[in-house]
Amino acid sequence: MGFHEVRFPANLSFGSVGGPERRTEIVTLANGFEERNTLWAHSRRRYDAGVGMRSLDDIETLIAFFEARQGQLFGFRWKDWSDYRSAPPSREITPTDQAIGTGDGVTRVFPVVKAYASGGASYLRPIRKLVSGTVVAAIEGEPRREGVDFEIDANAGEIHFEVPPDVGVTVSAGFEFDVPVRFDTDSIQTSVASFQAGDVPNVPVVEVRI
Repeated sequence: MGFHEVRFPANLSFGSVGGPERRTEIVTLANGFEERNTLWAHSRRRYDAGVGMRSLDDIETLIAFFEARQGQLFGFRWKDWSDYRSAPPSREITPTDQAIGTGDGVTRVFPVVKAYASGGASYLRPIRKLVSGTVVAAIEGEPRREGVDFEIDANAGEIHFEVPPDVGVTVSAGFEFDVPVRFDTDSIQTSVASFQAGDVPNVPVVEVRI
């Protein structure tokens, strides 16, 4: 799958509409009860990039970005302003924000995840696109140093420790991340007259599996 490690302009994604979607199969039985089954292990996010357009310069930037990605052909990074950090918006990112694994004395590479919990249930979301320069990590609550104790693979969403964490210790991390997406259309229709009248183009964007 073709993917360009470039982020859609963050100032244009700010104000966009979108969020997670799931695919659930529901069968209503003869007695009125339901059987429900999820077809996807992980949610998929959709956005409308057109909402963030505020000027004709923005439209020009959008079209340039679209053409460089060749429409739907190449994926790219997207900043979801409603969900792009390991910590809540009101808190600073810390090395203990998210537990990403438990040491076994052998494993050095830990894929990054983000937990969503409510009412005793939880979901672990794989994070594939880390933002370089934002990642901090800890082992059993003790902060570690990037470039000394660990390195990150920002394009795969992994933390690589120089020395495997000991058996039973908690490995945690804090970070910012992007969503891997592609355009969900091969055409963008714009009109200067309609845009000046407040009619922004519809530019669907959808998350891709990596």
